[in-house]
Amino acid sequence: MLRRFLSGEAGMDPNQLAGAAGLPNDPAMLAQLMAQLQGALRTPGDGLNWNLAADQAKQLARSTSVSMTPLDRSSLEQALQLAALWLDEVTFVAQLTLPPKLMSREQWIDATMPVWSQLAEPVATSIANALTDVLTENAPEEMSGMIAGASQLMRNVGGTLFAMQLGHVVGQLSSEVVSGGDVGIPLLDEQQAALLPQNVRAFGEGLDIPQTEIDLYLAVRELAHARLFRHAKWLRLHLITSITEFARGIRVDTDRLEELAADFDPSNPEELREAMRSGTLIPPKSEEQLAALARLETMLALIEGWVDVVTTDATQRLPRSAAVAETVRRRRAAGGPAESAFATLVGLELRPRRLREASAMWRAVTDAVGARRRDELWAHPDVLPTAFDLDDPQALVARLTSTEPVRDDLDRELEDLLGGGSGDDPQQ
Repeated sequence: MLRRFLSGEAGMDPNQLAGAAGLPNDPAMLAQLMAQLQGALRTPGDGLNWNLAADQAKQLARSTSVSMTPLDRSSLEQALQLAALWLDEVTFVAQLTLPPKLMSREQWIDATMPVWSQLAEPVATSIANALTDVLTENAPEEMSGMIAGASQLMRNVGGTLFAMQLGHVVGQLSSEVVSGGDVGIPLLDEQQAALLPQNVRAFGEGLDIPQTEIDLYLAVRELAHARLFRHAKWLRLHLITSITEFARGIRVDTDRLEELAADFDPSNPEELREAMRSGTLIPPKSEEQLAALARLETMLALIEGWVDVVTTDATQRLPRSAAVAETVRRRRAAGGPAESAFATLVGLELRPRRLREASAMWRAVTDAVGARRRDELWAHPDVLPTAFDLDDPQALVARLTSTEPVRDDLDRELEDLLGGGSGDDPQQ
C-alpha cells in the first residue's frame, strides 16, 4: 500500500498525509516529505535520521531569517559586557570561561539539535516499536515470512515522519526563543551563553520600553542561567538525565493506534491529526512517571526561580526593568505554539508550574542569609531546596539561620542506640 501511495497510484492526497502528520500545507515541504518517505522505503536502517530533522528545522528558519545589523551587534555586545558586571555584584556563582555568542536562528538550531535529538529519541523509538508491534500482531499467519521486511519498512517511514515533525517544531522554536536558556533546559554546551538578535528585536516590538533596557535585561537573564550551570557542574547532566529517563517511560497506546488504523478515512484525516496533536496516542502517565515528572518540574522551577531573583537584583538600575520582567513572565506563562507542539511530541512541558513559589522561596532565602549562602545551596543536589521547601520557605530559612547542628535520621538512630546502652550492666 505504501509503495503504491508513494508511486502516485493510491487515492490518498499527499496533502492529507502532511496534514495528518502536523506539517504545513506547503508545496516545497510536501515535495521534501514525499522524497524522504520514498528514501525511507529504499534505505535500510532504523529511520531515526536526526540530520533530516536539522535540515527541516533550518529550512524553516531560513524562510524568515534576516541578517543582523552592525548596530544590533554592537548594542548586544555592550549589553552582555555590562550584564556580566552587574551580575558580579549580586551573585557568587562562577563566571563563564567562554565569551557569549550572538546567534542566527540557523546557528541556534545547529547548536541545540543534539539535545533535542537526545530528548526525542526515546519517544521516536517507542513510536517505531508500536508500529511494528501492531503490524506483527495483526498480520495473517501465512504472511509471517514477509513481516520482517515490512516491519523494517514501517520503522523507516515512522522514523522519517517523526524526524520531520521534530525538525518542524525546532524550526518554529528558533523563531520564538531569545536566548540559549530561554526554554529553561541547558540546550547549549557547558559554559556557553547566547542571544538571538533577530528574536530579541521581535521581543521588544510593541512595547513602550527602550530597546537598550530590553537588551540589558535579557542579557542578564541569559548570563545568569548559563553561569548557574557553570557553577553547579552536576546540574546539566542531572537535568538532561532526568528528562531522558522520563521520556524513556513513554509508551504509545497500540490499542488506540489500531482503532485509528481500522477507522481511518484517507479523505478525512482530521481524527488522526487530532490524535497526534492532543497526545491521545500516549497513555496516562504511570505512578513512577508522575513522581519523576514532579521532581523534574521542581528542579526546573528552582532554576528559573533563582534566575528570576538574581535578574531582578542585577537590573535594579533599569527604570523599566519591572515592565520587562512582567513581559517575560506573561510570555513564559503563555508559551508558544512550538512549545505546545514539543509537549505533544515528547510528552513534556518545558515551562515549570511552580515558578512563582520558587521565586518567592529564593527571595526569602536571599533576604535571610544573603546571596553567598543562597548560591552555596547549588553545590550539591543533597543540599538543594526541595518541593517541601517551596511549600514552606520559612522552614527552610529557619534551618539555614539556626545555630543548632542539623540532625538527620542517622544521627537520631545513633543517639538512641548510644543512649540505650548507658546502663549499669557491664556487658552493655
